[in-house]
This record gives sequence, C-alpha cells and structure tokens, in this order.
Amino acid sequence: MSNLDRKVIVPRRLRGWVLPLAILAFWWWAVASGWSSSPLLVSPLAVWRRAVDQVSSGALWDALSASLWRNAWGFAIGASAGLVFGALLGWSRWFDRLLGPSFHTLKQISLFAWIPMLSMWFGLGEAAKIAFIAMAAFFPLVLNTYEGLRSVPREYLEVARIYEFSLWQTLRRVVAPAAAPSLFTGLQLSLIYTWLATLGAEYLLSSGRGIGNTLIDGREHFQMDLVLFGVVVIGAVGSILNLLLSTLEKHLLSWRDRTVAQY
Repeated sequence: MSNLDRKVIVPRRLRGWVLPLAILAFWWWAVASGWSSSPLLVSPLAVWRRAVDQVSSGALWDALSASLWRNAWGFAIGASAGLVFGALLGWSRWFDRLLGPSFHTLKQISLFAWIPMLSMWFGLGEAAKIAFIAMAAFFPLVLNTYEGLRSVPREYLEVARIYEFSLWQTLRRVVAPAAAPSLFTGLQLSLIYTWLATLGAEYLLSSGRGIGNTLIDGREHFQMDLVLFGVVVIGAVGSILNLLLSTLEKHLLSWRDRTVAQY
C-alpha cells in the first residue's frame, strides 16, 4: 500500500466531521471579522456560554426530560398500534381488503393537518401532544410492517408447511427473520418522526416544558444563542436515538442470520 493510500484511509473515521467543522470555522470567521452586524449572527462562544448556563441551571435537563417523556409515550402507543395494525394488514387478505383502502387514504393526509381535530378532541395539553406524536409513529410502522410481511417469500412458508410448523413456529422461525429488516426500517422512521413530532407538538400546541418551548423562549426574547443551542440539542438527541436503534438492529439482525442459517 502506498503512502498516499495510507493518508486516505487513516482519516476515514473523521470524514463525517469535515462539513460541521468547516461550517463552524466559517461561522467563527464571519463573526470575528465583522462580516455581518446582524444580531441574528451570534458567535459560537455566545452559544457555548448559553449551553453552560442551561446545563448548570438545570434548565436543559428539565426541558429535555419533558420532551423525552412525551416522545417515549407517543412512540410506545403509536408503534404498538402500528405494529398490530400493520401485522393484520399484511397477514390477513380479508383485513387488507376491508381496511386497507381507508388506511391508504388517511396516510396521504399531512400529519399537521390533524392538529385542529386533535385539539378539539383532547384539548391543548399533554393528551393532545402525545396523541399527535403517536400518530407520527403509527403510519410508517404500519406501512413497513405490511411490506415486510407481504415480502416474505412463499417458498419459506411452503417449507414451514411441509415441516408442519405451528403458527407460532412459522412466525418466529420464518416470518420474523424475513420481515425483520422492513420492521426495523419502520421503527427507525417512526422514531425519527416522533422526535420531530414532539418538537412540532410543543411548538404548535400549548406552551409548557420541553425543548420546543426552549426555541419559543429564544424567539420571543430575541435570544439567537438560545435558539441555536436548542437546535444543536435537537440534532444531538435525534442522532443518539438513531444510533441506539441502529445498534439494537445490528444485534437482532445477527440473531436473524443465525436463525435462518439454522433452519
């Protein structure tokens, strides 16, 4: 291997940091050089100081715990309902013919178009926010569960019938391993959408504790450093949630590979 190849391969882990560091450097230069005098262009140091203040005062943990609590409840309710409904659509032709057309019509409606109806049903408090978040988790998981079950090769099911597998054995040994990639794609999309919906619910429904309300406070008091701090926290939390689910997916899909190889 040549020296040039070594230089290309060594920094591979850091390539994802090139763009963020470049943006940070340009941001720092724009403020330091006086390129813009707009109060909307605060310095990275001001954002850092705001971050230290938010952490030391406990405001960050208070807002983040409220947002994550809503996100967890909404995701649990929406994902559970979506998994069951998607399994029924994918497994039962009769259920698909009966309710499939209605579902495929409802999924075309923008998620935010449901807010007026949810606010009339549940008010503007926590119940409406959690219902909104649950809807964000519901639709992608239904679609991917449905597609995952429908994509199970008929040959696999025929082998299960020949070996006289019970329904539970067929689901555990054949259907679950084959549909697992699509299911995890649905879970990943649901988790992303619920985090975005959490912020949307906090921003559009009644004010209270949460990261979305941190952004509102920054906007209302014209504190751009607080707004940027909130944006950074939102991105960091979303990345962490995605990383956790990806790690879990790798672990369970390795189990799937071992199961398929065994049977």
